[in-house]
Amino acid sequence: MLGFTPFKKHANRFNYIPRYYDPEKEAREQRRAELRGERSEDAGREYRPGQYIRTQREARAAHRAERADRDRTRVLKMGAGAVLVLLFIYMLYPRLADVFVRAQRAAGAEAAAIDAPAAPADGPRDISDISEVEWQAQPITIVPNDYEEE
Repeated sequence: MLGFTPFKKHANRFNYIPRYYDPEKEAREQRRAELRGERSEDAGREYRPGQYIRTQREARAAHRAERADRDRTRVLKMGAGAVLVLLFIYMLYPRLADVFVRAQRAAGAEAAAIDAPAAPADGPRDISDISEVEWQAQPITIVPNDYEEE
């Protein structure tokens, strides 16, 4: 009889710590039971036919209604964005394009004025120092036909 002694000051204690106790799992199971319609208050009550089906149907209906509201809001936001883009294209884009075209023409005119040498108003042009690319870019001068055929 090992371990037995009449001179003990207290009774045997069992220091049992559950190995596989998971408080998160218990909370999950409790939440699932609530979703199924099982509550701790209902533990003593008798089962009512269809109570789980009704609870699940109501939960699904609430979820679908919430989702439909979110989808409707999303569609409205996308529609408003499309309207704003179309307004930008219709009202502002032509004006902005016109500003850029005018700026480009002005810059091109300034560059042409700087690059173009002053040509004599009368007499033939000296084309000995013009490259092939510059020659192709020269404006064409139209001369009237003033000779007579025989």
